[in-house]
Amino acid sequence: MVAMVPARTMDKQKPAATMTSTKNETPEHSTASFGFREVPADEKQGMVRDIFDSVAVRYDLMNDLMSFGVHRLWKAAFLDWLRPRPDTTLLDIGGGTGDIAFRFLEQGGRDVTVCDINMEMLTVGQNRVIDQGITLKPDQHLRWVCGNAESLPFDDNSADAFTIAFCIRNVTHIDQALREARRVLRPGGRFMCLEFSQVILPILDRIYDTYSFQVLPALGEFIAQDREAYRYLAESIRRFPNQEAFTAMIFDAGFSQVSYRNLSGGIAAMHSAWRI
Repeated sequence: MVAMVPARTMDKQKPAATMTSTKNETPEHSTASFGFREVPADEKQGMVRDIFDSVAVRYDLMNDLMSFGVHRLWKAAFLDWLRPRPDTTLLDIGGGTGDIAFRFLEQGGRDVTVCDINMEMLTVGQNRVIDQGITLKPDQHLRWVCGNAESLPFDDNSADAFTIAFCIRNVTHIDQALREARRVLRPGGRFMCLEFSQVILPILDRIYDTYSFQVLPALGEFIAQDREAYRYLAESIRRFPNQEAFTAMIFDAGFSQVSYRNLSGGIAAMHSAWRI
């Protein structure tokens, strides 16, 4: 059933966070990072929505450009680590185009809800079901929900697994999104995040920086006619907490057994945690 609903790998002790807050302590003057700029916190959500409205129909191409096409292998590794089971109820946040949801169902999962703040992205995902001839088994359920990662439209203790791929760096308050993830997970539920991260190989980091800030925006202008969107995406990756700092944030949100695995020398990383 398909439905649209409106609206380094080891367990470790909590590390010290190395990132400072991107917002001011005074609520009425709070700011958030938008790429390398600081903008009023209450404006970031709309600015990010505009970016993804612009790139929605070319989102898969965008990921190909940003990851050299390797994002497909990363997502496969992500689902392999999740190990979907038929009795797993999954919430996939920021997954509007359906990549994670479709893989989850292909690997034996039966119940997944895709939640994205951007209707354009959700439309792309729903169209893919039709265009790619994706057929669900009678006992499989796929729902599409428009919602905010910082204020999810789901009940407490309502999911067995929570995934968020290439999304969390774009939310205004990452700490709040992490708390929401814990809230909607049942005790024993698993949180997993796939995100661009900090390159750990000295030579690769210089090559990737050159590509991200010189080549990628030019490709964005040529292919998608949107240089600024691609520049923002590159900048947002550099502003996102590194592997250890993000691990600390997940601990602070109340999760346990937090671990991560680097992918492609740290260009991306997978984080896993449990609600105990």
